[in-house]
Amino acid sequence: MKKNDLPKIIPIFPLSNFIIFPNTTVPLNIFEPRYVEMINDCMKTNKMIGLIQPKKNKVNSIPDLHGVGCLGKIINFKYIDNRYLIDLCGLSRFNITEEIKNNKPYRECEINFDGFLEDLKLPKEELKFSDLELIFKDLKSLFEKKGYIINWKSLEKQDLNETINALSMASPFSLEEKQVLLESENLEIRKNKIAEILSTYSHDNYDNTTIQ
Repeated sequence: MKKNDLPKIIPIFPLSNFIIFPNTTVPLNIFEPRYVEMINDCMKTNKMIGLIQPKKNKVNSIPDLHGVGCLGKIINFKYIDNRYLIDLCGLSRFNITEEIKNNKPYRECEINFDGFLEDLKLPKEELKFSDLELIFKDLKSLFEKKGYIINWKSLEKQDLNETINALSMASPFSLEEKQVLLESENLEIRKNKIAEILSTYSHDNYDNTTIQ
């Protein structure tokens, strides 16, 4: 996909503690009526929606949104029992320019892709175990402590981009920590950020980490 093919206004799907990266695919179960309508509408156009994390508002009933999300395209879908089961493929991260006032039950935002155009042409990088040895060791401990099950062998067969992004998405990190990973400029920075986040965790405080 080229820059000119990217939309300027998109429907927004706020998901707390959930991120998606370019060139990764995630399954989603869409059951809230307003978001079912959102999927109905976008299926008639470009099949694209923006995934973004809401902020932890303490005052407003409508949560503020983080400034950076990821544009995704629906590549598979099933409509069953008034809900959509979709596979969403990440295309490119984006910045929110402003929220658009509309009469729809879901939110829409004007966006731009400044600073993220490299997302459209991510190079394949072969996995080097030395790059991930420390991360794998510490992440395995954290995942196991939280009861998460990860197929590590299948991850090791992927390239470095896919592996780092998959771990970023699946990790039991906080909303803020996941947002830091999403906004990391490139793979090397993201890998280092994971290591930094893990260094703040200890076996003593694993149980105090909130998963939402």
